Amino acid sequence: MGSRIHVFLLLVSAPILLVVAQTNQDFGALKSLIDVWDTKPPNWVGLDPCGSRWVGIQCTNSRVTAIKLASMGLTGTLSEDIGSLSELQILDLSYNKGLTGPIPASIGNLKKLTHLLLVDCGFGGLIPGTIGSLPQLSILSLNSNSFSGPIPPELGNLSTLYWLDLADNKLSGPIPVSNATTPGLDMLTKTGHLLFENNRFSGSIPSTLGYVLSLLVLRLDRNSLTGSVPSSLNNLGNVSELHLSNNQLNGSLPNLTGMSVLHYLDMSNNTFDASNFPPWFSTLQSLTTLIMENTQLQGQIPVSFFALPQLQTVVLKNNQLDGRLDVGSRYGSQLQLIDLENNLIADFIPGTGFKINLTLAGNPFCGETEGTTKTYCSTRKPPDFTYSTPKNNCNPATCSADKVSSPNCRCAYPYMGDMIFGAPSFSDFSNTTIYTSLANSLMQFFLSHHQLPVDSVSLSNPTSDTNNYFVLTLEVFPPSDQDGFNLTGVSEIGFVFSNQTFKAPWSPLDFGPYTFRSRPYLHFEGITGATGAKKSSSTAIIIGAAIGGCVLVLLALLAGIYAFRRKRRAETADKQNNPFASWDPNKNSGDVPQLTGARSFSFEELKKYTNNFSETNDIGTGGYGKVYRGVLPNGHLVAVKRAKRGSMQGGNEFKTEIELLSRVHHKNVVSLVGFCFEHGEQMLVYEYIANGTLKESLSGKTGIKLDWMRRLRIALGAAREKGHVTTQVKGTMGYMDPEYYMTQQLTEKSDVYSYGVVMLELVTARQPIDKGKYIVREVTQRMDRTKVGYNLQEIIDPVILGITLGGLEKFVDLAMRCVVEGGGERPTMGEVVKEIESIMQIAGLNPNSDSASTSASYEGAIKGYGHPYSDDSVFVYSGQYLPSKVEPQ
Repeated sequence: MGSRIHVFLLLVSAPILLVVAQTNQDFGALKSLIDVWDTKPPNWVGLDPCGSRWVGIQCTNSRVTAIKLASMGLTGTLSEDIGSLSELQILDLSYNKGLTGPIPASIGNLKKLTHLLLVDCGFGGLIPGTIGSLPQLSILSLNSNSFSGPIPPELGNLSTLYWLDLADNKLSGPIPVSNATTPGLDMLTKTGHLLFENNRFSGSIPSTLGYVLSLLVLRLDRNSLTGSVPSSLNNLGNVSELHLSNNQLNGSLPNLTGMSVLHYLDMSNNTFDASNFPPWFSTLQSLTTLIMENTQLQGQIPVSFFALPQLQTVVLKNNQLDGRLDVGSRYGSQLQLIDLENNLIADFIPGTGFKINLTLAGNPFCGETEGTTKTYCSTRKPPDFTYSTPKNNCNPATCSADKVSSPNCRCAYPYMGDMIFGAPSFSDFSNTTIYTSLANSLMQFFLSHHQLPVDSVSLSNPTSDTNNYFVLTLEVFPPSDQDGFNLTGVSEIGFVFSNQTFKAPWSPLDFGPYTFRSRPYLHFEGITGATGAKKSSSTAIIIGAAIGGCVLVLLALLAGIYAFRRKRRAETADKQNNPFASWDPNKNSGDVPQLTGARSFSFEELKKYTNNFSETNDIGTGGYGKVYRGVLPNGHLVAVKRAKRGSMQGGNEFKTEIELLSRVHHKNVVSLVGFCFEHGEQMLVYEYIANGTLKESLSGKTGIKLDWMRRLRIALGAAREKGHVTTQVKGTMGYMDPEYYMTQQLTEKSDVYSYGVVMLELVTARQPIDKGKYIVREVTQRMDRTKVGYNLQEIIDPVILGITLGGLEKFVDLAMRCVVEGGGERPTMGEVVKEIESIMQIAGLNPNSDSASTSASYEGAIKGYGHPYSDDSVFVYSGQYLPSKVEPQ
């Protein structure tokens, strides 16, 4: 009977166990968040975040796809394990001021992430460049934190990014732009919003930003940018808002005639050259707001400017505008405010029916007394106006201290925050239409999203902050059957604003983009101990909870057994597929690597030695993967080369490579210490060196120089006289002679092949992407021997252009002959040396000028270069000519 019950439970629970097993892939990452958070969502308990409906967690097929925890009062840091949530698409932790520390670099592992929202938190440190490796990211909002340092240029790789908000941080340095080897923000060809205001950026505005034609809003105000505004911004025909104020920009005012949809322009408080009021202002037919305070404008304002049909607000204070002000009789019907305080205007006569709010204080015109001048000679002050959404035909309720009376006269705990508008078109804040329009738009939004039930919304306390932004207090009230919002309701409403899901109205009033700052929510519905929470001590509920707990324990036990058996089966399968499974480090026998002086490391060992593969231990990156500095228990330094997923070999191929690497030794060559082949990882462990790579030896930090060709010839000549050459065969195998894979023998012509790949690497400024043969293939596809310089233009190293066309052609031709498939068709090393000498003569250099130099002097000259782990070229196993049988030296 007992066995039948056991079988029955297994059959019934099998689907549940499968779900639990799948969810456990993500449970560990969420558990790590719980471990580092001092406060956490109250219902994050149990083993199944998907089945138990943890607040803020959304799942698809038992995998976590969204984390929405805005306004949850979370405190703590963000765990490195967040990077293991491989199916995550949305991460929103906005409005949690207690979340601090850096963003872990592992965030770059979330390849399906589309929304990264960390608005108004306490995060700091550098923005990790690994964010640039998120191929599907469309919304990146890191505004209102404490991030410092430069913008990572890798963000330019975000080819699907639409919204980039880094405002209100402590970021510094120049705005990165792309070059031949480095990405930049000018590559964001699908981005509509670049919001960088209120940071510490320096340098000039990159002219290449003018070619990001997808831009709709560009905010660079309140930084330390210098130089002139590039004329290329005129290309941005889709930009509706341009904010450049409060920088140190100089030179001439830019001509922005081509920005035909521009409606908000602010270039105030810069040091532009003195200039007359630009006539191109009058061509901006969509302009609603022009703010040019303290920009050295002079002369008269043309009457045609005031006739722009959409114009509402004009602020030109603290300039040298002079003469007679003529607004004309046909000024735009939308015009509300003209602020010309502190200029040189001497005369103004208002026309009949003139009702515009005009300020001429501080002008000669206001030096007169009496008459009409008093009307326009008062300094403009912030509006002394109060507003609160009126009640809906009901008597306000008398509420307890913490509750608020809603527009429907019901006491409740609203979700509250401030909406901050940086570029509204209107200036008359006493116009109640502003508030009713926004409130109606908000309610229509919530009514159309049934998963966000609300009773009403209220707006109050209109004001201007220190940045002259328009600020409104927003209260969102819960449904009529609730005193407050539950956890899910708060997280979803927070996401509405952090994700900019709600769009402020554009017509008839233009509010423009906004930011939202939530206030802590303390009265969650249904949470024991919270004010206004519902409690129950029903016996039935207690019994039900007890039974449910027992069932969960049973399921957890069965899940553990199920997972354990799966793990055992997986380990067995792994051993069967693992060519190292039967290797005894104390003896070599059977089908295992024949190693000399190398050992097998466990994944956990290398994880410990490299401090969990931390970014601080990252000492280089190549096509194969990353390299980390590590410290063995005996204190010896090692370099751990960790393959990335796409570059890993099969197990047998990896074993063959290790055998080859471990059998070849030389005093001048990096030695293989060991390897790791477990947990789906392939890692090679080398001794740690601080000398330069071959590429650095040949090219140096300042690029390829013909002087290095001379030194290369001397080094090769000396090596040939000693019976060997100094080319280095690469551990990535990409530099290996193709014939080696057939014959398993290395010859002098193998060294010629390896040297040919190095030559192509120098010419094209390409690093070997996994295998050097890709360089050979790329150059072969591009090269037309009659037009070498032209067809290689896109991939050629700019420094190599110093070589004359004939010399470059001969150099590439020589390299291509070195890498032909058949070794018999390749030149000898002696022939290579002679042709390099000839190329040097074409370049105007004497190859024999330092004939007394030796290979020793050459080696001494190359010491002291940059770190050798900058690419795959450090992972070499031979520094000399190898005979047909490879033997240890």
